[in-house]
Amino acid sequence: MLKKVLIANRGEIACRVIRACRNLNVKTVAVYSEADKKALHVKMADEAYFLGPSSPKESYLNAQRIVEVAGTSGADAVHPGYGFLSENPGFARACHEADVRFIGPYPYVMEAMGDKVKARKLARKAGLPVLPGTRTAVGDTTASNAAWELGFPLMLKATQGGGGIGIRIIESLDHLTSIIKQERAMARHAFGSAQLYLERYVPGASHIEVQILGDEHGNLVHLFERDCSMQRRNQKIVEETPAIKLDDEQRARLCEYALMLGRHIGYTNAGTVEFLVAPGGGIFFLEMNTRLQVEHGITEMVTGLDLVELQLRVAAGEPLPISQEDVRVNGHAIEARIYPEDPDTFIPMPGRVEGFRHPSGKHVRVDSGLFSGYEVLPDYDSLMAKLMCWGSNREEARKRLDRALGRFRITGPNSNIPAIRRLIGHPSFMDSTYTTGFVSTATNGPGDGNANGYENGAGNDRELAAAIAVSTLLSMNGAAVTGTRPAGGPYDAWKINGRRDQMLARSIGRSGWR
Repeated sequence: MLKKVLIANRGEIACRVIRACRNLNVKTVAVYSEADKKALHVKMADEAYFLGPSSPKESYLNAQRIVEVAGTSGADAVHPGYGFLSENPGFARACHEADVRFIGPYPYVMEAMGDKVKARKLARKAGLPVLPGTRTAVGDTTASNAAWELGFPLMLKATQGGGGIGIRIIESLDHLTSIIKQERAMARHAFGSAQLYLERYVPGASHIEVQILGDEHGNLVHLFERDCSMQRRNQKIVEETPAIKLDDEQRARLCEYALMLGRHIGYTNAGTVEFLVAPGGGIFFLEMNTRLQVEHGITEMVTGLDLVELQLRVAAGEPLPISQEDVRVNGHAIEARIYPEDPDTFIPMPGRVEGFRHPSGKHVRVDSGLFSGYEVLPDYDSLMAKLMCWGSNREEARKRLDRALGRFRITGPNSNIPAIRRLIGHPSFMDSTYTTGFVSTATNGPGDGNANGYENGAGNDRELAAAIAVSTLLSMNGAAVTGTRPAGGPYDAWKINGRRDQMLARSIGRSGWR
């Protein structure tokens, strides 16, 4: 077993990895930025090292500095969590070259699956069904011809995109022409690459992903699927497992497809293969995330397995202690992601958490890095906590989640908890007929109108524009809100994770941004 692990991350995922290491008697090393001096993960770890200023580029994205800290601290492995450097093959190579284990797949696998155009080609070679789309990145002039050949509606995507960022629905050629340069600029800013590609858009589809886990001895298993169809701005807010909208044959096909791809690319450690399931039942490969997912906890609740512990064991060179026959699903689990957002518009609300009390009890789990005085910084992803609930069946899990959300208390910035409670009580969620477009059309409640009108162009434009302006000014005036100023521009940090750009685009044109 590994002796000391450096966690190259922050917030709830850093705390989660530290807890798994403790269970295995593995020492932990935290790293932190100027903004995170008092963070919970810093207090929990056995050792902590300062990285640099609050800007991610100077702290959590500073690969050279993190590898140096790994050497100084004597860590024999690095766990990247999710986000930041978790899918950066250059960072993984730097770890290997410094004789430090990178807890994830091999760098060449990350590189191949990180480019979505290359990933589509590999999936096709592995025998997976892939949506019609361009087989290379498109230029500003070639995109129009490619779009005509594929037919509308289409999705314009960043080849290096992730987290739901860098995706636009294209309804017509005029639509494509008007936004391609804007989307290319955003992709360059967010991912360091301006390359885009086109893929057929499937209205009314569900977003289903399959968790896989492989070791260095050729063993590979799936841990079944998760339904991630409840999304706002293409970012997940509620996930559940199992996906009861699937029949047994669909579930078996999805899981086998995920294993086929994993075997084809020689996958090791934890990864997730994502699919679209069309209204008629067709299954199509979307992408692969070569890291631990935010929503891994609900898979742990229904399988009884600790994914982070298994990651650590695999990274240490141990064979998987389970076979496919050992993996069973017991009951149902649902996760809600809690963000500092206006519950009616989903506009981000940075600020200080003055008080925090979360629910507890049997079959209720909260993963969080929150504490009284925690700053919701525009420098980083704004996820505050994940609430997960288990039930012997789906309705029991749903009711338990609703009760637990009602007991959540956060004093300071508004949260999306009221919106989540409305959404999980909506008939489309209760009967599991919801799809990826659900949030944009769901209602506040009987007769109350649209729950988030700006998502589909409803609502009062002037009120929306005013709300966006206030939120933008808060983020621009970082010193007043958080004590720090986001690096790279007045609201650069929100642009990095896509939120501010998407809201501003809606206020300007409402041209189908999702």
